[in-house]
Amino acid sequence: MFNEEKDNKKNESIESIKELGIQAVQNEDNNQRIQVVPIIGQIEGHGVLSPQTKTTKYEHIIPQLISMEQNDKVKGIFIILNTMGGDVEAGLAISEMIRSLSKPTVSLVIGGGHSIGVPLATSADYSFISPSATMIIHPIRMNGLVIGVPQTFEYFNKMQERINEFIIRTSKIEKATLQKLMLQTDELLNDMGTILIGEQAVKYGLIDEVGGVKEAIGKLNSLIDNKP
Repeated sequence: MFNEEKDNKKNESIESIKELGIQAVQNEDNNQRIQVVPIIGQIEGHGVLSPQTKTTKYEHIIPQLISMEQNDKVKGIFIILNTMGGDVEAGLAISEMIRSLSKPTVSLVIGGGHSIGVPLATSADYSFISPSATMIIHPIRMNGLVIGVPQTFEYFNKMQERINEFIIRTSKIEKATLQKLMLQTDELLNDMGTILIGEQAVKYGLIDEVGGVKEAIGKLNSLIDNKP
């Protein structure tokens, strides 16, 4: 009977990985010291994307973050990012939630942390980027029908200000530098913005350090051990 219950729990755990992509890193005494949160593909917000699109759904991430905050066994949270961006409101909401957690957090950008992936990367207490990973900084865009009135410009401007303010608040990049990178016109085809690769993101103060999983886990363990 005990083995059957154990197998059921194991199967449930496997299903949760498939559905949410979230699983605890456990040590020998089953203490959930570090929780891993992968943010992969496109950030899905209020609209549902096609089944063929790899997405991170904010309605999955938000309750998971709340659960981690309330779980005394969880001592730190490791956020792994490889995202092309997506829904601005959803991405900013997740970023604000990560920043408000009392548990130490470390982020690692692998592959890419583009668009709204930038504040998601800077939302952690400490951020890493792999040497070959890229981050694209560009102004927000909107698809579909746009009404050509001054109010539309004001709406876009205020939303961009919210994103910029968050990035400046959660990283070492200066406001003037961020705006300059965002408005570059010679790097992206038919668009404005800047591509930063690995060390460049650290140079501009957007990310704290170049590194990989080993360095990120090491830093997170250090933050956990030194937490008051």
